[in-house]
Amino acid sequence: MTIAFDGRVAIVTGAGNGLGRSHALALAARGAKVVVNDFGGARDGSGGSSEAALRVVEEIRAAGGEAIADGANVCEPDQAQAMVARALEAWGRVDILINNAGILRDRTFAKMELSDFRAVVDVHLMGAVNCTKAVWEIMRGQSYGRILMTTSTSGVYGNFGQSNYGAAKAGLVGFMNVLHFEGQKHNVRVNAIAPTAATRMTADVMDAAMLRRLDPAFVTPAALYLVSEEAPSRTVLLAGAGTYARMAIVESEGVFLPESERTPEAIAASFDRIASLASFIETETGLAHVDRILARAGEAENANGSRMVQSGMS
Repeated sequence: MTIAFDGRVAIVTGAGNGLGRSHALALAARGAKVVVNDFGGARDGSGGSSEAALRVVEEIRAAGGEAIADGANVCEPDQAQAMVARALEAWGRVDILINNAGILRDRTFAKMELSDFRAVVDVHLMGAVNCTKAVWEIMRGQSYGRILMTTSTSGVYGNFGQSNYGAAKAGLVGFMNVLHFEGQKHNVRVNAIAPTAATRMTADVMDAAMLRRLDPAFVTPAALYLVSEEAPSRTVLLAGAGTYARMAIVESEGVFLPESERTPEAIAASFDRIASLASFIETETGLAHVDRILARAGEAENANGSRMVQSGMS
């Protein structure tokens, strides 16, 4: 099976450098027409320039592909809408959105200004929301769409000094989970990638060997699969240094406690069994979890009722 994007139109945010650049070049090489979006700011989001996006467009065109540069700030809904309008004007449709734009303002929570927390959430989380909102009805109307969120192990697992970044990246997984259901019947598939790559956001903390192993190009194959016609939906792939894995949110089987034992002390006494993942469940929806625990409670009540009846009969 060959994955191609002939006739498809893709928007990649934060595509002037690093991961976004790699994704944009690879999409174009496989036939997609690409909007190369980059606000052109520094790693912390300050400043702004169209030079990086224009360089990537020149690379794509030099290789025989089609691309346009766009300097929209993804934090601004009107600019995101205008970016999508440009794609429609140029090519008549939008099939793929890769939400990749991001900034870093790392600091321990004790020392972090709320303005720095908000700035990071605005770019990573709300930026993805703004761009996704701009393409959502288009994709629903054409019964085709592929949207990719860029999450991070810093969000799902945590990382010291990145409370703002981690909160935003974890939020994108929740955003993906819900949009999966809302896009399902319209053939709009929504996934996420958790990359580990050497980019300008991480390059200053890596040595030469790490930089070589963590080439952004090694992440891009997973990104392209997740926005292809054959893509799954509601899938998070970890990708980096040649390793690809699926991330899943699971819950333990848990322990049912009778009503008379629902105390903090009983939770403490049972905690090892409660927390054990020797047997785990990957729950499809929030309501499925509710159904499971209610069914378990009902089974326990029925069993208890049966025991009481049997005891009375005897």
